[in-house]
Amino acid sequence: MQELIFSPPLDPGIKREVMILASNGVETYESCEGGPGHSYPEPTVRFHGNAGAGWKALQVALNHDLPVFALRRTWSIDDCVPTGPTWEMVFFRRKAPQA
Repeated sequence: MQELIFSPPLDPGIKREVMILASNGVETYESCEGGPGHSYPEPTVRFHGNAGAGWKALQVALNHDLPVFALRRTWSIDDCVPTGPTWEMVFFRRKAPQA
């Protein structure tokens, strides 16, 4: 897999998912490993696209055994106006390795 460079750098807990999606044509614009102190409670990737883009991303994720929890079509509210839609893919949190 080609190493892509992101600015700011990706959170370590979501890097694998973003790299796989991006390497397969899913252009993400926001990601977070989730948890306390993060923007999302769980690992999340957001991306733009038409009605089929989410299904393409889901196919990529499932073909690479990514732990998908949910696929959502979302609208943010900016100055009381719905904006979007965009896609959001949420992942199960990976368990920490046992010592």
